[in-house]
Amino acid sequence: MSKKLNVVELFAGVGGFRLGLEEADADFFKTVWANQWEPSKKVQHAFDCYASHFEEGIKSNEDITTVHDSVFQELKIDLLVGGFPCQDYSVARSLSGEKGLEGKKGVLFWEIKRVLENSHPKYVLLENVDRLLKSPSKQRGRDFAVMLATFRDLNYIVEWRVVNAAEYGAAQKRRRVFIFAYKSTLDYAEKQSDIAMSDVVFKEGFFAKTFPVTDEPYQKRISMVELPVDIIEISDEFSFNFYTAGLMVNGKVFTAQTQVLNEQYVPLKEVLVDEGTVEESYYLTEEASEKFAYLRGPKKIERTSSEGHQYIFSEGGMSPTDNINGPGRTMLTSEGSVNRSTHIVEIEGRKRYLTPVECERLNGFPDNWTAGMPNRMRYFCMGNALVVSLIRAMGEQIKKIDITEQKEHTQLKFPL
Repeated sequence: MSKKLNVVELFAGVGGFRLGLEEADADFFKTVWANQWEPSKKVQHAFDCYASHFEEGIKSNEDITTVHDSVFQELKIDLLVGGFPCQDYSVARSLSGEKGLEGKKGVLFWEIKRVLENSHPKYVLLENVDRLLKSPSKQRGRDFAVMLATFRDLNYIVEWRVVNAAEYGAAQKRRRVFIFAYKSTLDYAEKQSDIAMSDVVFKEGFFAKTFPVTDEPYQKRISMVELPVDIIEISDEFSFNFYTAGLMVNGKVFTAQTQVLNEQYVPLKEVLVDEGTVEESYYLTEEASEKFAYLRGPKKIERTSSEGHQYIFSEGGMSPTDNINGPGRTMLTSEGSVNRSTHIVEIEGRKRYLTPVECERLNGFPDNWTAGMPNRMRYFCMGNALVVSLIRAMGEQIKKIDITEQKEHTQLKFPL
């Protein structure tokens, strides 16, 4: 039985993964190394915020691609976590062929692969936007299939689930895909192998235990496929419709459209600060109010493309203000700007933006977690952030899994 898990956090942002894991059990989850680096930014606001809140462990503010393999070989990683960008994961044979594969440069998933190759952690927990499952649009499912095949080739079993935070007790309709991978040599893997793949997804798996779903898929949406052995073939030819939940074992994939069992959300009004503490600058002027009324209203506009083609851009209307009795909409990095997606609440007859503290609360962060950076960056960081309560729930489940493990971590390594 493990006394703790050594955690490495990639693309750490302002620390949502670490905060959630420490809320689950700060003695059990020990972050030994974390990396956050924003390219082309002179001031590293997110890193400075992260470093100000967490004392233990090494905090790296450098381009992850420049970190030497030996760093990861020496860290004894048990759990790797990170929220990575959704990019083009196409691959190609290297020039000399026998040297393996080459992914597109600058694609950060390949850095996750490099860390795994040099550390072989027991568990991996990743987060991404839900469109990852369908990208690219011209070859749907290819990118996610490349990822699954990468995990397969590194001897991992993978579960995934698209989670809407508002369906599981949060105040924001934030849909993200979470990916949980674990070594096929674990006791947990052996136990799961005795369960039908469908039962893992609907009842007995990591996500089913953490975020319960009904026994039946939405509109009978279930599918299975086996990934081609050659990852080049996947990159060049493979296309598949991955649903919102699934399991991959040895290249065999089961996927289904799951439905939440008992929806429980927190209304937006519950995260609002006392109105008497809101500064005047957050209230909309008459001019700004008219601008938002236009942006959020229905419209049909004649436009001309760069090739000279004329077309009609149409956009449906949305409520002039956000419903504070329901969960908030997904917060984007443009929050707080004059933008259609920005939240506008009407309190006591006056319309205003959400304050940075309210945005922190939407994601489950403590008040003033991002204090000290400009407001535009506070909004930006929260638009990129995780919902902390979801990570806490997943952390609690990882702990339940690991305390039953009998194998030592050193036994899990294998030659590539």
